[in-house]
Amino acid sequence: MTSSGPPVIETRGLTKCYGEVSVLQDCSISFEAGSIHALLGANGAGKSTLVRMLAGLVTPSNGEMRFAERAYAPANKRAAERAGVEIIQQELNLIPTLSVAENLLLTRLPANLGVIDWHELYERAGKALARVGLTELSPSKRLGELGVGTQQMVEIAAALDRDCRVLILDEPTAALSPSESETLFGWLERLRKQGVAILYISHRLDEVKRLADRVSVLRDGRLVGTYDASGFTTERMVELMSGGVDSSQAQEPDVRPLDEALFQVFSIVGGPVHDVSFEVHRGECLGIAGLVGSGRTELLRLIFGADRASSGEVAIGEKRCRFQHPREAVQAGLAMVTEDRKVNGLLLSKSIRVNTTLASMWRRFSQWGITRASNEKAETQAQCHSMEVRCNDDEQIVATLSGGNQQKVAIAKWLVRDAELFLFDEPTRGIDIAARRRIYGLLRTLAEQGKGMVVVSSDTDELMEICDRIAVMSNGRLVETFARGEWSAERITQACFSGYLDQEDVA
Repeated sequence: MTSSGPPVIETRGLTKCYGEVSVLQDCSISFEAGSIHALLGANGAGKSTLVRMLAGLVTPSNGEMRFAERAYAPANKRAAERAGVEIIQQELNLIPTLSVAENLLLTRLPANLGVIDWHELYERAGKALARVGLTELSPSKRLGELGVGTQQMVEIAAALDRDCRVLILDEPTAALSPSESETLFGWLERLRKQGVAILYISHRLDEVKRLADRVSVLRDGRLVGTYDASGFTTERMVELMSGGVDSSQAQEPDVRPLDEALFQVFSIVGGPVHDVSFEVHRGECLGIAGLVGSGRTELLRLIFGADRASSGEVAIGEKRCRFQHPREAVQAGLAMVTEDRKVNGLLLSKSIRVNTTLASMWRRFSQWGITRASNEKAETQAQCHSMEVRCNDDEQIVATLSGGNQQKVAIAKWLVRDAELFLFDEPTRGIDIAARRRIYGLLRTLAEQGKGMVVVSSDTDELMEICDRIAVMSNGRLVETFARGEWSAERITQACFSGYLDQEDVA
């Protein structure tokens, strides 16, 4: 590793709150020129919030930032870029309908009297692509025609082509091939020698060990500490990220015998998910833990038919099949409460009544094409009362409800349908504690009714509270399943990272 220089960017007491919820607290940290500084932490630790503030995407609630020993408070991403701070996020910030060259130089298009100089544009774009090894990629090619990995390399090339003093990389190799990753690592070494400060977020601890000079660990929104990467073992990294506390001792040993298998998954494959098998029993809540990008959400979408599986089957009861469309899954007795209720869980412009009864309209509330309005209204009111939805009446538009009440309506839709297996993707994200407790009670009620549930959550404490078993996804594979009484926060965290380690690290 090369020796680092003076701090180029630092934070002092940096804090970010959303309402009464603090996602980053009193964080003081510095990043040196000519150094690769890794940021580690489990989901929700505050890593992304920290770097988004540095990049001008989020405004701090308290504390200060300094750049080159001067006050630094970028009003937006563009202001941060002018200072020399570039960020490459997991979500691509590109325009698929434009060419590669236009994406590379979008804010710096060469032009004379308002007319783009296409020759110069393609020439400059070609040089930028060559810097990251994309010599065979045509600058004129439409970006949307490229794979995700190549698109990410284009975004990295765009950042490197600007005057970059601080480069922030959030899970940069998640979509890259091994050869693309090696090309990236080579450029990071060159940038470090040029005095660039590199902030590197990754779940792949082998990359951290290989690249980093220093490592900072965040947990529950607080900085645990900053350490010299030399001799910093993966075991110690995981221990610091999880807190090293065996929380299984603090839980009630409420271990229930498992009933008959209700639903089974056989070697399902698709997207980032590889050969996953498990079963859910009647009255059981099975949790799915894993890091962001581990394949948790994609697994639920494959099961539900929202994405096409390339192989594998599911079975509810005796019948084995592979759902090609969510309609088939719903007809078979499955329900899915999605992570983003606003995009694909609710019709925001419609009423509570419409949303609550939509999935069951032809099954329960319509006869010979005529809607039985009185039955529909009575069922909606019963669900609103049972779920404690705070609203004016059942005709209130869903978009005007709070996040917690919107989530209750999204769940009520499937309760009316009376599904047998419920797939919940982050069911309590963005809702207050009272609403969260109400949903926990609902899950217990569903279990008592003999329903099966699969719950994906980034909150390990939540999973340990509500689940009978917890299965862990890591790097697209289901690596371990814990029964109640066997798990701890530390063991779950270790399993979450296990799929990203080299075999020699595992050994």
